[in-house]
Amino acid sequence: MVTLAIRTYQRAQMIKCVLEENNIETVIHNLNLEHPEMAIGVRVRIKESDLSRAIKIVEEKESAWESDLGMITHNQMPQVLIPIDFTDLAPKVFDFGFHFAQRLEAEVILYYVYFNPSFSIISNNDINSYSINDSELVRRTMGSTKADVENMTNLINKRIAKGELPDVPFRFVLKEGVAEDEILDYCKKNKPALVVMATHGKQILASDFIGSVTAEVMESCLSPVFAVPMQLVMDPNQIHKVAFLTNFDQKDLVAIDRTISLLGKENMEISFIHTSDQNEVWNEVMLGGIKAYFDKYYPGLNTNYALIGAMEDMELLGNFLVSEHINVLAFNTRRRNIFTRFFNLGLSFKLVLHSNTPLLVMHV
Repeated sequence: MVTLAIRTYQRAQMIKCVLEENNIETVIHNLNLEHPEMAIGVRVRIKESDLSRAIKIVEEKESAWESDLGMITHNQMPQVLIPIDFTDLAPKVFDFGFHFAQRLEAEVILYYVYFNPSFSIISNNDINSYSINDSELVRRTMGSTKADVENMTNLINKRIAKGELPDVPFRFVLKEGVAEDEILDYCKKNKPALVVMATHGKQILASDFIGSVTAEVMESCLSPVFAVPMQLVMDPNQIHKVAFLTNFDQKDLVAIDRTISLLGKENMEISFIHTSDQNEVWNEVMLGGIKAYFDKYYPGLNTNYALIGAMEDMELLGNFLVSEHINVLAFNTRRRNIFTRFFNLGLSFKLVLHSNTPLLVMHV
């Protein structure tokens, strides 16, 4: 017998049924025999002679299952995704997440990704062996998570009852894995209308920029991302001055339009800004053109523009945001490959490090 796959208990049962329908003898090895429904990794084992045929069957079936899941979710009501880690940052993130959910007529998904230390893979030359530490550790992890979910549910319901949060539907989704990978995977499959995150998570370090989960999601996610800084004291209803950082890309016009639609144009003022180390007349002409375009199509919107120094000097941008009392800094970004991101930190990483202003990242 050989191990075909390691899956959750529910998925392993599905694979077993499919394989046995195709006359492939299948055995499930539970890694948590006392509580199989809580098992994180379950081995699906088959005869070695059936391996090539089983791989083809499982790949086709899992691809179909994922497609069906995406279709079902796509037809549901819009979602606002709030990744959480049960920290003190949660109430402020909830303020903005529930506010936008009400505005978008969406449900709130509270997404918690946890790491399970009980399952590990040990590599020895070309041989991989799987080891399980203590089933008690699994139960403790799941029990602690369940208690956190219950406490947060009670807290949210109390805030809704007091009128501190809009009364919108919400639910928890728990997932084992690496936070940024699981968040991006969820967004790819479910396409939430907005992702609302804190600038830093529970394990913040003074030099934590490469490992910032928020910055990684902002760089790679296809859904808009709203990042709430740790020091923020503003409420969602106080958003009225927005700056959009443009690079004169044609897609910026679409991103600006989506920003206005998301934040609302009632009593809102938007500044179109561009950073450059060269004082070129053409830059001001382009900014003036963007202003004229949105003045025409949004006559009730108060617009202006400004030129700032080079993007490398983050202090200049920070000073502008403070002096102009900007509530939200928005910009459009494109996905970059991992090689580029490793050697050249993107705008999202830089702003997460240096900005105390909420960030709205569009992906057009």
